[in-house]
Amino acid sequence: MSPDTVSLAGITLYGYHGARPEERTLGQRFVVDVDLEADLRSASATDSLHLTVNYSEVYALVAEIVEGEPVNLLETLGERIAQATLKRFPQVRRSRVRIAKPGVAIAGSVLRNAAVTIDRTRSDAEGAN
Repeated sequence: MSPDTVSLAGITLYGYHGARPEERTLGQRFVVDVDLEADLRSASATDSLHLTVNYSEVYALVAEIVEGEPVNLLETLGERIAQATLKRFPQVRRSRVRIAKPGVAIAGSVLRNAAVTIDRTRSDAEGAN
């Protein structure tokens, strides 16, 4: 049986993350995709918002992190989002977060984006405490 998934794709936010000083000063767009695996049978049977993963709340959580405290690495940003979704939504078993920097500048290259994917499970989150 394949897992049920709540997905938010293409969340585009502005933040000040990066290892270079100009990234921290000027900021840039970040595009975030989040896939949250959870058993959604109870939610679908009862039509209850309280039994599902509310994607409005997921969006707000992602925005708070991306628009918040700057970090050097996409890896760190992705880890923060994955851990926060696992903590905030107890029904989520796995959190997959992809963060892309569109139009990243790398000398001598043409590149649509640079991206990192972080994949964490409930047991990863519990082991981190």
